[in-house]
Amino acid sequence: MPGLTDDEVVSEMRKMTAFIKQEALEKAREIKVKADEEFAIEKGKIVRQESANIDANFERKKKQAEIEKKIAISNQNNKARLQLLEKREELLEKVFDEAKAKIGDATKDQSKYAELLRNLVLQALFRLMEKNVKVSGRPKDQEILKKAVDDAASEFKEKSGIDVRVEVDDQLSDKSNGGIILTGARITVNNTLDERLRLLSELALPALRENLFGKNPNRAFFS
Repeated sequence: MPGLTDDEVVSEMRKMTAFIKQEALEKAREIKVKADEEFAIEKGKIVRQESANIDANFERKKKQAEIEKKIAISNQNNKARLQLLEKREELLEKVFDEAKAKIGDATKDQSKYAELLRNLVLQALFRLMEKNVKVSGRPKDQEILKKAVDDAASEFKEKSGIDVRVEVDDQLSDKSNGGIILTGARITVNNTLDERLRLLSELALPALRENLFGKNPNRAFFS
């Protein structure tokens, strides 16, 4: 078989080069298509992940904002409630301060005050049920107090059968609004008007609060 001429060799080489180049181009296209597909898939994953992260972060911040809003509203409500309670307590204190300022009026009518002293002494005697007691009153009440004590002791003996011996002194300060303090062997009964008002304020406070402000909506039970 005769050998190829130079022109034929060159022609064959050109054919082979074109074939290799075409194969390389097709392979490059395949690689690029596959790379584009992988890039698109990876990009999609990243986008979905970041979108999920953004959504989760948004929901977290949204919930945090809602919690902070609720806390702020609760704090405002508590602050308003405390202010309301403070105003109510101020009003109640004013009521009792006015009552204390007027309690001295009970001693202006001597006949009524003498009867009041007798009842206060009698009540204290029944609480102690002793034979020897001491009654302390204001210096300026000594005259009517001694008569009130005698009347109370007589009634006490009549009803209890106990012949009580009562010592009267003036050890109750004139700064007091009146009344008496009765002392026995072990027990002391404070029946001053100031103490009676204090006890009344404690006992009457729930009813007074309800009358002024209505029933407490937070209470589950009412007697």
